[in-house]
Amino acid sequence: MHEFALLLASALSAGTPLALASLGLLVNEKSGVVNLGAEGMMLMAAIAGFAVAVTTGNQWLAFGAGAAVGSLLAALVGLLVLWLGTNQYATGLALSLFGAGLSAFVGLDYVGRNLPPFGHVHIPLLSDLPFAGPALFSHHPMVYLTVLLALAIHLFLHRTRAGLVLRAVGESPQSAHALGYPVRRIRLLALMFGGALCGVAGAYLSVIYTPMWVQGMTAGRGWIALALTTFATWRPGRVLLGAYLFGGVTMLQFYFQGAGVQVPSQLLSMLPYVATIVVLALMSRNPVWIRVNMPASLGKVFRP
Repeated sequence: MHEFALLLASALSAGTPLALASLGLLVNEKSGVVNLGAEGMMLMAAIAGFAVAVTTGNQWLAFGAGAAVGSLLAALVGLLVLWLGTNQYATGLALSLFGAGLSAFVGLDYVGRNLPPFGHVHIPLLSDLPFAGPALFSHHPMVYLTVLLALAIHLFLHRTRAGLVLRAVGESPQSAHALGYPVRRIRLLALMFGGALCGVAGAYLSVIYTPMWVQGMTAGRGWIALALTTFATWRPGRVLLGAYLFGGVTMLQFYFQGAGVQVPSQLLSMLPYVATIVVLALMSRNPVWIRVNMPASLGKVFRP
């Protein structure tokens, strides 16, 4: 029972950066823009957050630096895509390649350096419960903030006028423009919000989850976050579920290794990605379901 509680706790921690990045991508895709640069933004934010944490010793400043870097890179994508008319998919791929290369160069002086572990929350009474305490109530504050953020995004999209406008821009930018809404500025803000959350996810990886800098440490999580947004059919609650499911599958490899299961480590490392492929393959069997939930103008060019 104790081992299962630790596995559940590890799944929540491992799923948090995925949930953060996917929630950000969900918002900018709701506005009708696809940003394939999540991997590059997360890597750049990871090294920025790690550098700030090493310099200041403050984890919240590190998260702020990650959010700022991610938001600036997303703004660059917005400038290229929304005002200069470049292809959304090519621009996002270029950002991922750019972020991977630049983060490796910037992080040369930080390779091999470690951060002291930052404290997790201790909730009186709840954290001391036999099973639920270590599994649910002994995490870093960012884990709980991510859950609250998912709820806030759901309420924003479905219970506020601004959320309705954002969804309208994603469904029919021509109609929104005809009604007088600044479509490109709304999409830019959505992109920057998504980039900021990808940045926080990258900083969480390098500062909290594995407090060190390693080249390419996101290990494809940006791409998984993009797939997870589709898997969740652009719904925040399903994003959380999918992120924690992926986190649980990721932790299973370490559980199996600790239990002495005689399976090559390379096969165990493949588990999370195989699970993602299987889920997407199953979803693709019902394209109508995706088409009904997908923003109608997703990935399409809009010129006022």
